[in-house]
Amino acid sequence: MSEKKPVTLVTNNSVVREIIQKIDKISESNSSVLLVGETGVGKEIFADYIHYTSNRKDRPFVKVGLSALPPDLLESELFGHEKGSFTSAHTEKKGLFEIAHSGTIFLDDIDDVPLSIQSKLLRVLESQEMMRIGGVNPIPVDIRLITASKVDLKLLIEKNKFRDDLYYRINVVPLKIPPLRERREDVPLLVEHFLKKYAPETELKVTTAVMQALISYTWPGNIRELRNVIQRLALFADSEIHLRDLSPEIRHADGLGQLMHACDRCFYDHELSFDQVVACLEINLLNKALHKSGGNQSQASKMLRMSLSTFRDKLKKYNILHNKTTEPCGNP
Repeated sequence: MSEKKPVTLVTNNSVVREIIQKIDKISESNSSVLLVGETGVGKEIFADYIHYTSNRKDRPFVKVGLSALPPDLLESELFGHEKGSFTSAHTEKKGLFEIAHSGTIFLDDIDDVPLSIQSKLLRVLESQEMMRIGGVNPIPVDIRLITASKVDLKLLIEKNKFRDDLYYRINVVPLKIPPLRERREDVPLLVEHFLKKYAPETELKVTTAVMQALISYTWPGNIRELRNVIQRLALFADSEIHLRDLSPEIRHADGLGQLMHACDRCFYDHELSFDQVVACLEINLLNKALHKSGGNQSQASKMLRMSLSTFRDKLKKYNILHNKTTEPCGNP
């Protein structure tokens, strides 16, 4: 049995609030949920919230980090094995699906699962029964499935790295978790939340300059990175957190470092062409200028030392309308 526990989703962001509302609407449902978001956005916390607000909250909740399991052990871990089914199988072993029976199973990093396991996973989900390695009798499994991916699975389907039939099976309720750079209004709330968690006995004050730097920073590691930063500050700060306590990359978040972090995917995605990388840089510069100018195109063009006509041409080229941003990094 899993122990019921409170789950805190800290947000003032309208997109995240809509996600929470959707989760609340499906709390009594058994529908599969697919969480999509960059590494560190808190997909596991959302999985916690889904389970502990569901009608299965008092039943088992099994979390599986698929990327952390060696491929040769993955099948045995998920589905179990019978004694003697292979050389090192000295005893029988229940699989994680069997352990999660009547409850919820959370499969994180579903995008890292080999195709050979994907077919077996689909069979279990479709038939609602599984077979241990070396077994002859099917074992019924009643589970609520939550999966998480750090990439758009459609892109993997196009590359023949993910089964489209499995995708449609797990994508019943898709929820895209926005990165922290798209929910900057949540940074002060999260800072307060983590300070209370890591320095409960100390009332640490955050200066205005520090908070502005934290808000301006792009957080490539998302909420996980922010959590680690605040935990470190809570360990070493006295009574007040100053700019000098922050790392240089956060202190200078308004400079080139911020742009480089915003385009981090560009520089490490070797499948992007030079033109796509340049487009990513331009999109981030345009979006940043629009954000700083409050959507005023004339002011934004002056910030970039660009004529208004050229600025508008680029907005049209990248389909950036007013202060609405297009998706950067590889979508020119």
